[in-house]
This record gives sequence, C-alpha cells and structure tokens, in this order.
Amino acid sequence: MKLTARQQEILAFIRGQVEERGSAPTREEICRAFGFRSPYAAECHLRALTRKGAIELVSGSARGIRLPRGSGPADELPLVGRVAAGAPILAVEHLEGRYRVDPRLFHPRPDYLLRVRGESMRDAGILDGDLLAVRQSPEVRNGQIVVARIDDEVTVKYFQRTGDRVSLLPANPDFTPIAIDPGHRELVIEGIGVGVLRALKE
Repeated sequence: MKLTARQQEILAFIRGQVEERGSAPTREEICRAFGFRSPYAAECHLRALTRKGAIELVSGSARGIRLPRGSGPADELPLVGRVAAGAPILAVEHLEGRYRVDPRLFHPRPDYLLRVRGESMRDAGILDGDLLAVRQSPEVRNGQIVVARIDDEVTVKYFQRTGDRVSLLPANPDFTPIAIDPGHRELVIEGIGVGVLRALKE
C-alpha cells in the first residue's frame, strides 16, 4: 500500500532516529518533530504505517517501534555497553557502536546486542564480554533468559514467576537468586535473550 506524504516523512524520521541513536522515537518526540497537538495524532499515523507494513509496533514499550527486516539501518543492531542508572537501555550514551548481523542467525530477530558483564550466567554459556542478542518484549515466560531492570540495575538472568513473586535465577552456583515482590520493588523486563555472540580474544 502506498504511503501518504506525511507517512513517508514520519517513516524517514523514525529511520533517522534509529540510525543516529540506536532507538526509535517516542510518540511525544514524534509530536514535537511534526507539531502534533497530542500523542494520539502520532499514534494514528503509527498505526497506519503498521497496517501498510512499513513498521511494527511493540506493545508495552515507549520506544516500541520496529523497522521490519531488510529496511536499511534495522539490519544493524545497536550494541549496548554499561547502562547508567535510571536511563533507557538504548540511550545514545550507552551505545558502543552498531553491528551488522545476519537476521537468519536468530529467531525471533533481536533488536539490540547487550555486552554481558560478569559470570552469573556462565553455565548457560553466557560469559563475561559476550554479546547477548535481545528481543524487546514485555511478555516473558518462565525459564526464559531476560534482561531485567531492578530499580536502577540491569541484569541478565533466568525468569521465574510463582504467583505474585518473581525470581531472577543465575546459571552459576556462586551467585544467589534475586527474589522480587513487584508490589514493593520495581521490575522492568527490557527484553528476552535470543542468542549469544562471542568475540574472539587475542
């Protein structure tokens, strides 16, 4: 389906933001860029772009706009290094660069790479310095490897929910599981691990 002139402008803006800083714009940022009076106007344009196959929307994420496979910069994944407390995981100051990755390596396709720190997931084959391929998704099942933000800390662990309680489980007996009561402590799932890349050390 053919895009309107305004839809083409918004799509170009989204692509530019992804290319420049590694993350899609929020609805509010689209509003400011195009002079819309409310985020609802931006949302209407985004839904129209989704219907026409130009973008994909990810529920539960302020920056949940994904460019479909094969649409230029989206084939390059942003690499996230250390994450500052309280800042979005794909904030520009966290990005170490971009890597072109064959999308056929992973299923589902990841949205970014996270440089792993520490050995807490060693027995799952995820070592210090590895690049974890992460798919942004607020939905998670027990047993999946997740990138979780607890208060202001970001960690990689197995996810386990029992009733209202959530446990983040390491894959290394030297580390202690993290028990969370979401009613008393903030927990945000930043994404699900879908694969690992290992840089060869000289």
